[in-house]
Amino acid sequence: MCGILGVVGQSPVNQLLYDGLQILQHRGQDAAGIVTASGNSFHMHKGSGMVRDVFRTRNMRSLFGHVGIGHVRYPTAGSASNLAEAQPFYVNSPYGIVLAHNGNLTNTDELKEEMFRQDLRHINTNSDSEVLLNVFAHELQRHIYGRELSEEAVFHAVVEVNRRVKGAYAVVAIIAGFGLVAFRDPNGIRPLVLGINRNGPISEYMLASESVALDCLGFKLERDVAPGEAVVIRFDGTMSSRMCADPAPHTPCMFEYVYFARPDSLIDGASVYQTRLLMGEKLGDKIRREYPQLADIDVVIPIPDTSLPSALQLANHLGLPFRMGFIKNRYVGRTFIMPGQATRKKSVRQKLNAIGHEFAGKNVLLVDDSIVRGTTSREIVQMARDAGANKVYFASAAPAVRFPNVYGIDMPTRAELLATGRTEEEIAREIGADAVVYQDLDALKEAVHVANRNLVDFETSCFDGRYITGDIDEAYLNQVESLRSDANGQRHDAKTQGMLDMNLNVAEQNLI
Repeated sequence: MCGILGVVGQSPVNQLLYDGLQILQHRGQDAAGIVTASGNSFHMHKGSGMVRDVFRTRNMRSLFGHVGIGHVRYPTAGSASNLAEAQPFYVNSPYGIVLAHNGNLTNTDELKEEMFRQDLRHINTNSDSEVLLNVFAHELQRHIYGRELSEEAVFHAVVEVNRRVKGAYAVVAIIAGFGLVAFRDPNGIRPLVLGINRNGPISEYMLASESVALDCLGFKLERDVAPGEAVVIRFDGTMSSRMCADPAPHTPCMFEYVYFARPDSLIDGASVYQTRLLMGEKLGDKIRREYPQLADIDVVIPIPDTSLPSALQLANHLGLPFRMGFIKNRYVGRTFIMPGQATRKKSVRQKLNAIGHEFAGKNVLLVDDSIVRGTTSREIVQMARDAGANKVYFASAAPAVRFPNVYGIDMPTRAELLATGRTEEEIAREIGADAVVYQDLDALKEAVHVANRNLVDFETSCFDGRYITGDIDEAYLNQVESLRSDANGQRHDAKTQGMLDMNLNVAEQNLI
């Protein structure tokens, strides 16, 4: 899961891009990058780490131009911290193209083979985003051969990208001397929104992973980029769009609503905050209906921060006190994104601290957005017991995560997932809780459907093992898990090398 941003403005956009990436920082903390365009020239700076650490004043001054794209990176299956895989990516032909991508392709190996043997293009990294860039560049070159570059050629190229590429992708790209291009996979798995600022004589445009970036930067949310749609915004500010894929089921990623997106965002027209309130209400209904043994709950305590709306509404629905029993240190990174079980376990107590008064002698219901590996949940339950809790119940606003996700979320192996092959009672024992309650999948879907009645189906593979792109089988999952095992064995060395790379080479480029 990454964050992408694209801007076509009437004044320099470097500050807008920097501010926008900070707003989207929750979507990735591994690396950040910005490319701006002035005339036929690109100006790039990217590096490992968070936005505030990657960019300095001297870097910002070199990012000239009224058009630009930005990216915050979250490493997915099989990848380690590697500066070479920081985005945006650049290719010099045709014209020069830079691209930033949120998602994960599922036919990367086949595409690499096609690139090498048929398209005669070299892929330099293990990133599927570089593959996607080269597919787009190749198809664009085929459609402009002997002709002038036009919106028509771009749309034809995106049609071919959608034909060849499988998986999840939301993309922003710049073609040198031409304009900004954005497109979304035919199922709309990854989010992408379009905003407009009409305050000046000529409209300015912004495309972003989440609407919150538009809200905070003075752009009005115009609409979502539709699944399979491409948008072209020329350097002069003229915009056109076209559907570039056959109709397919619209299946946005459910984990956006559960965990990844900020609560003040709209994802495909559904308020993330509202969906999380409804998740809490649905979970409360299930506890009342199916768990009479939990009638002795004294207090509901959320695990900050994504579970706050769900826990609050659950408490209200059951008529129970709601208390902030854990205080979060906001200067420690998100444990879900951190690689390695040991690192996650170590960071939990640095990240959260219990208020003993809220636990001492009480039966507490802890509410989290989800339970993935269980390492964090186990530590939190133990913290509650250490603070004097009598009984500790644990509720998840999401269903049990039992299957790998292959569309951009870093939970690829079944062996790493706590719920795989375990009952609720066994899971409770594993994390040290007196009982565990999971949301029902139908209830979760209904929570989002109520927030936007047009949304009727979702990408929920990590809960039900249903892969909506239709190209995932057991052999594919085994291969992903094998790659991840290999990557985990090398992750320490890769992380060390990545820090050396960051110190010795900050990847600042001026591309002509």
